[in-house]
Amino acid sequence: MTSDTCIEFANVVAGYKDFMILNNLSFKVRTGSITLLLGPNGAGKSTVLKTLFGLLKPRQGRVLLHGEDIGGATQKALLAKGLAFVPQGRNLFGQLTVFQNLELGGITLGTKTTHERIPEVLALFPRVKERLHSQASTLSGGEQKQLEVGRALLLRPKVLLIDEPSIGLSPIVVQDVFKLLQKLAAQGTTVLMVEQNVKSALKVSDDAIALESGQLVLHKPAAELLADPNIERLFLGGGRLPGAALATAPAAV
Repeated sequence: MTSDTCIEFANVVAGYKDFMILNNLSFKVRTGSITLLLGPNGAGKSTVLKTLFGLLKPRQGRVLLHGEDIGGATQKALLAKGLAFVPQGRNLFGQLTVFQNLELGGITLGTKTTHERIPEVLALFPRVKERLHSQASTLSGGEQKQLEVGRALLLRPKVLLIDEPSIGLSPIVVQDVFKLLQKLAAQGTTVLMVEQNVKSALKVSDDAIALESGQLVLHKPAAELLADPNIERLFLGGGRLPGAALATAPAAV
């Protein structure tokens, strides 16, 4: 992991129609790091990912990727820059086979390159490989999530945005997904993750960013936050530190 900046939000305001979710949000994400986004429902975590991936255009401020302003860029342009997004929930073509879903994931690469890369993705997910010619809708929740991640990895992304990867997965599969994210980061991929399984996610993350009402309230090393004796109360018990401490303390999740 390097210390240079991969992603930067500079006073970003973004939201839906007249309802703004992000309010002058500023933060930086280091290249090759796993950064965990924390905060209560409605804090703006998923909105950050959608704004990064061009699904929402900033009303104000700048969204930078390695110093280049990408605010409002198309998904096609962002994919070409090495940005991939695995959204929350299931986003597969259920009536198509695993192989066909992978082919669609590589549509911007061309057929030849996609077919060359599919075996390397399948090597990461042996169970998905076994179901290669099954309809995606027949896969278990864990297998479907692995297929979604694998489809994104076809692009060999430099930046992976992933929203709630553990939803609906068994603890064993969750750990497998987290180990994969660590492996990707070790190879230089920058990972920005939203995850409700806070303690497990902190264990594999380098940094933690907490949001509240679309604003930054904490940015510190994940290991430091994990060692905080208040973590159970803050993140799992719905507790919250006094307002004066918000600059150095996480919001409740």
